[in-house]
Amino acid sequence: MDMIKVSANSRASAVAGAIAGVIRERHRAEVQAIGAGAVNQALKALVLATGYLKNDGIFVSCVPEFADVTIDDKVRTAIKLVIEPTADSDFSSLRFSSSVRSEMSRAV
Repeated sequence: MDMIKVSANSRASAVAGAIAGVIRERHRAEVQAIGAGAVNQALKALVLATGYLKNDGIFVSCVPEFADVTIDDKVRTAIKLVIEPTADSDFSSLRFSSSVRSEMSRAV
């Protein structure tokens, strides 16, 4: 799974769209942020994405974690947000491509 990486300069609305799209297609998104500004943008994006998804009947939960990331041979501590739909989410109203639909049917 690809990690959505957020910086302090990331647009929260763009990150929110990415989170919502990944949740709709893969039912799980991971967001990574290093530094206070990046974590701020990531959390704003999570709030926006929650609203986008709620309009489609998809409700999400988020579990924050620490993650060690190596950048330029230095280990940095990142915040990782693991976002998944809750059990009461309704994906039936969404239209998926046939590849996504077949992937979802194998997972269930």
